Amino acid sequence: MKNIFVTQIKERDWVDGVFLVGDKTLAMAKNGKPYMTLRLADRSGEVEGRVWDRVDELAASFEKNDFIAIKAKASVYLGKMQLVIQELTPVPEDEVDLADFLPVSERPVAEMRAELAERVAALDNPHLKALMEAFLADDEFMAGYTAAPAAKAMHHVYLGGLLEHSLAVATLACDVSRRYPGIDRDLLIVGALLHDIGKVDELRYERSFDYSDEGKLIGHLVMGVEMIGEKIQGLPGFPPKLAMILKHLLLSHHGQYEYGSPKRPKTLEAVVLNFIDDLDSKINGVSSHIAKEPDREGSWTSYHRLYDRYFFRDGSSRASSAPAPAAAQQKTVAAPPPSRPVASERPKAPEANRGKEQPKRGFGFTLGDQLKGKSLDLFGEDSGKEG
Repeated sequence: MKNIFVTQIKERDWVDGVFLVGDKTLAMAKNGKPYMTLRLADRSGEVEGRVWDRVDELAASFEKNDFIAIKAKASVYLGKMQLVIQELTPVPEDEVDLADFLPVSERPVAEMRAELAERVAALDNPHLKALMEAFLADDEFMAGYTAAPAAKAMHHVYLGGLLEHSLAVATLACDVSRRYPGIDRDLLIVGALLHDIGKVDELRYERSFDYSDEGKLIGHLVMGVEMIGEKIQGLPGFPPKLAMILKHLLLSHHGQYEYGSPKRPKTLEAVVLNFIDDLDSKINGVSSHIAKEPDREGSWTSYHRLYDRYFFRDGSSRASSAPAPAAAQQKTVAAPPPSRPVASERPKAPEANRGKEQPKRGFGFTLGDQLKGKSLDLFGEDSGKEG
């Protein structure tokens, strides 16, 4: 039984516990002595660890993704909690509960599966409905779809994050469809639910979050299109044009070539999906970054490398009362982490995942940025850039 979680650690605490090694880096200090930096994790969050003594000896005793028992002193350095490790011992996997070490969505899996079933039942297009029902009936796919994170680092980085993100984008799709009647509601909702299904196989999530070989070589956009094609083969009479338009949603949802899309959005639904996917991922990513630094002093967060900026958090009632996403709430509680669903309800990573996520667009990539220097004819030819 794990006795202390990352979110429970306070400045000046003596920490004696087991953590997962998310990353391990050896470096040389200015005085010529080696030191080691560790990214230590459990299901509640991450904390940096530093080893200053016996570095070579201790480094040889474990690797990245191993479990280690440490004894360390906690301190806040440059606004972030840091553990100065005095003792370190490897721990065999069979002596830990894996459920303690990977972050998980605060939304119960059963609740999200019920919402997914409701979305599918409300579809009017019989072909799209049959396609979604085929995915829901695939137990192997659903095991991965309900367990996978939505990304390795950017957003919804926890078990169940993929389904949580997909449902959120589907909800935005419904909202936008009500505001703009010319949008094909069913097509946009199904595109929202399926746009990232390739991540079921692109990512690995048994002990830590990383990319599979297939994910690095092919990527989730193409993998998702292949999965849809396989399902459609088992649905006689599925309209080829509808299949083509749906696949276009997946291939174009990153918006631009430089962000991994082999095609840019060329239907109204594809344009909308590009933006609502980006909207949900950015809200979750920024909220999680703000919430993960409860000990940081001042009005600004630490620098976010992927978003290339600091974020302002002024401590006003507006900012403090704003609801944080599930992952962020999980990382900021001072009390012991809330009880999780029982083992049978927790998302489980399948023994063998079916299959590097393409880089998502930068935080400031607006519609104006996308159209700058471009032809405004969304449906015209792309000057030979696409074949």
